[in-house]
Amino acid sequence: MIKQPPQETASVVETIDELAALANYSLMDSLNSDPDSKADGYDYAPRQVFTGHYVPVSPTPIEKPEYIAHSKNLFCELGFADSMAQSVDFIRMFSGDITFVPEPMRKVGWACGYALSIYGTEYHQQCPFQTGNGYGDGRAISVLEAVINGQRWEMQLKGGGRTPYCRGADGRAVLRSSVREFLAQEHMHALGVPTSRSLSLYVSKTEKVRRPWYSEGSHSRDPDMLISEPVAISTRVAPSFIRVGQLELFGRRARKAEHPHAMEELEQIVLHLIDREYEDVIDQTLVTAEKVVLLAQAFRGRLTSLMANWIRVGYCQGNFNSDNCAAGGFTLDYGPFGFCDVFNPQYQPWTGGGHHFSFLNQPAAAERNFHMFCSALRPLLTAHPDCLRQLDEIGNDFSDVMRAEMEKMWAVKLGLGSFHPALFSELATLMAQTPVDYTIFFRELSAVPDDIGPLKKGFYNSSAYNADPEGMDRRWSEWLTKWKSLRQTCSREDLSRQMKLVNPKYSWREWLVVPAYQQAAAGNYSLIRELQDVMTQPYAEQSRTIEEKYYRRKPLEFFELGGSSHYSCSS
Repeated sequence: MIKQPPQETASVVETIDELAALANYSLMDSLNSDPDSKADGYDYAPRQVFTGHYVPVSPTPIEKPEYIAHSKNLFCELGFADSMAQSVDFIRMFSGDITFVPEPMRKVGWACGYALSIYGTEYHQQCPFQTGNGYGDGRAISVLEAVINGQRWEMQLKGGGRTPYCRGADGRAVLRSSVREFLAQEHMHALGVPTSRSLSLYVSKTEKVRRPWYSEGSHSRDPDMLISEPVAISTRVAPSFIRVGQLELFGRRARKAEHPHAMEELEQIVLHLIDREYEDVIDQTLVTAEKVVLLAQAFRGRLTSLMANWIRVGYCQGNFNSDNCAAGGFTLDYGPFGFCDVFNPQYQPWTGGGHHFSFLNQPAAAERNFHMFCSALRPLLTAHPDCLRQLDEIGNDFSDVMRAEMEKMWAVKLGLGSFHPALFSELATLMAQTPVDYTIFFRELSAVPDDIGPLKKGFYNSSAYNADPEGMDRRWSEWLTKWKSLRQTCSREDLSRQMKLVNPKYSWREWLVVPAYQQAAAGNYSLIRELQDVMTQPYAEQSRTIEEKYYRRKPLEFFELGGSSHYSCSS
């Protein structure tokens, strides 16, 4: 069981010294370090890691860091003074230089290995050694665990430099992807979707790296040029960063007895996960086998709820491999993600993702990840047939639980007392055929209109609609009449208020984010900060100026545009 520090404080944290007093490194103190690692953390060459839960790694600071933004909301929740984000010591630490930090903070961070499974199949090809022992945190380095007001947080630098898992890459994140992740995490939190959080964002004024990307106006599926981009470090925060892929790695080693302590290390990481993420729902006095069953049940509940929330807000992860699936049941690792502008069940922002990770297939992808999660736990239950049977039942019931979560979500999103399959089926058909803007349509529906006029604010011009506008209008009117007869019987004002709590007015629109990181590359951060304000109030009726700028359909010129409508890489 993780030991908590003797004292916690609710006072405002204004300095690194005050933050240091809250440090509490549960992972490094309770789990095993790779025995082949270097104590000083200067361990940057790609290599195989055969055992241990983590590798000590010292991050590589970016050159001449400059402040871009910090999450004022998260700072407030943590009790951090806003001024700290621009203090010299804070900037140094969270731009990668932890050599100066005061005790009991540590001058070395850590990176973790994990396995990779894609839609339920484990792969070794991405490992340079073809063994799976070289795959893990290639550019993400955790630098702090702290208990703040009773809550444990881990702080991880994205783009913090090379680790043994870097597979020959430079370990850097570019400004473009860092801006996207920084903004997206806080937007998702404001939407009410469980997610890792954003703490801070710093860019180097001098250091750049070359990356493949799209030329201006390119409609290519793949990048068609190399560009030089500024490097940046964003700090993401979560109760832990344990992934399903991590459990898979230790499950595989235990199953194959790859080293003498493999089973012990699997049990350690599973119990550590429970301590970090499920302590409030799993009784600490139970034996491990009983805890494992309750863990699977709790994770299933969180994962199915998460998928329903993703669909509710139009989010598509793009690359929902097991290593991008947080074992705590929240959104993690914003790589080639996107949000639906135009409703499309097969929407997929990542050109390498295929239909198995597309928008409405995400619940099925989650089920594959969940089965890999359960498979990783099975070695711990071989001597407990009753618990093994319960684990299998939990896995077999995933699709039923997922279906119930989705139906509940659609009912709430539509303002219905219960899910009506025929009404929803006709709506999905109309939304795809018209087509409609996902966010605008549901927000306008939330106003409980008398006719389809307001809904047409979200209609895109299309050949299908233009071919028979009167017929399409008639079908929409018939659908709206059916919806009126089935919607909740409360007053229009109450129903509208309820629906607007789950149907945001402002959603992530990539074509509005692109100018923000382009301007940031030239040293202008004002649009990032404006987006930050808008995206952290997604349900609010904001100013007329904001509405005219951000509450509108995707312009025609941005369709199929590389780097906006789709991406072939996330760095």
